[in-house]
Amino acid sequence: MTVAATPIASVPPLAARARTVGGSPVRDILAVTGRPEVINFAGGLPAPELFDRDGVAAAFRHVLEETPGRALQYATTEGEPVLREHLARRMSVRGLPTDADDLLVTTGSQQGLSLLATALVDAGDTVLVEEPCYLAALQVFGLAGARIVAVPGDADGPDPEALAELVVRERPKLLYTVPTFQNPTGRTLPAERRAALASVAARHGLWIIEDDPYGELRYEGERVPWIAAHPDARDRTVLLGSFSKVMAPGLRLGWLRAPAELRRACAVAKQAADLHTPTVNQLAAARYLAVFDLDAHVARVTAVYRERRDAMLAGLPDALPQGSVWNRPEGGMFLWARLPETYDTAALLPAVVREDVAYVPGAPFYPGEPDRSTLRLCFVTQTPEEIAEGLRRLGRGLRDGS
Repeated sequence: MTVAATPIASVPPLAARARTVGGSPVRDILAVTGRPEVINFAGGLPAPELFDRDGVAAAFRHVLEETPGRALQYATTEGEPVLREHLARRMSVRGLPTDADDLLVTTGSQQGLSLLATALVDAGDTVLVEEPCYLAALQVFGLAGARIVAVPGDADGPDPEALAELVVRERPKLLYTVPTFQNPTGRTLPAERRAALASVAARHGLWIIEDDPYGELRYEGERVPWIAAHPDARDRTVLLGSFSKVMAPGLRLGWLRAPAELRRACAVAKQAADLHTPTVNQLAAARYLAVFDLDAHVARVTAVYRERRDAMLAGLPDALPQGSVWNRPEGGMFLWARLPETYDTAALLPAVVREDVAYVPGAPFYPGEPDRSTLRLCFVTQTPEEIAEGLRRLGRGLRDGS
């Protein structure tokens, strides 16, 4: 007797947002270039050899040995009070008076952005972004069904006059910006530009999401205060932060600072997403902040990253075609380059990968018409020697593919 095979069910029709928003090109590139021989300038990966493995391990051992019942138990959605107290003190010292109750701990700052989109953005709402823009932010707002509009700008960031015109014409829900060592460009908005954006926000009732995952990775120059600390924007700015670039990304610890009503709405959205950020990770981070000197650790990391940035800047003139231009970031992880306009960095990428090196083409970072001659390079993951070799390979790949 023959038994008919049970037919395999087809997948239910996907939601419109899942059909219209694609995956991350950066993640796709990393999947293709995961071979150990590839020198990968594409990822935004902190250097693993610089993680304070001993300090983090000691912090985890302490909480698991001393308070295992608490560390392994459910926690409040808002986050462990002891961690929020440490975070509030760090922010207050840096010029933004903050209480523990002003903060919501998130599973990475990326979750904070998703929670804000859930709490604020309805399908069809307009969201303003800088151009080019952090790629995962475009994904978040796209999944929320937002209409994403880029604010024209220059090397100093979004243009305040253009922003004011767009606010009047488009009536947006919010402006999203990474003002310090931006991903992908590495640029930093000067204090005057931040003040001008804050003034526009105050005059026109605009909300600002200020994302600051890289701000502590400064190699030169003076720290620029947060937009959230500006008097004009203090009541209408949400500030996102993260331990991913200064402690370890695997901890998945971030936070958002927001006014009470919006923070409560984000907490409700977080309850629907994951109930709370892992308790043991929060308590270990709090223990680390109590016992170890995070600022000293960051200083050691930035000293190494500065050397790597300088190595990349030194090798670019020979690697990139004549007529290319690039910036000199004062911190962060990324450098942005523009090749002559006849070059298409997405089309050139396969030839470059054949040389066992990779970058991220600039086009996906544009919500509108892309500049296809641009590319992003991450300089923190490799040693100066690896960077020099990677740039030699990059030069060969660009010449062979053009």
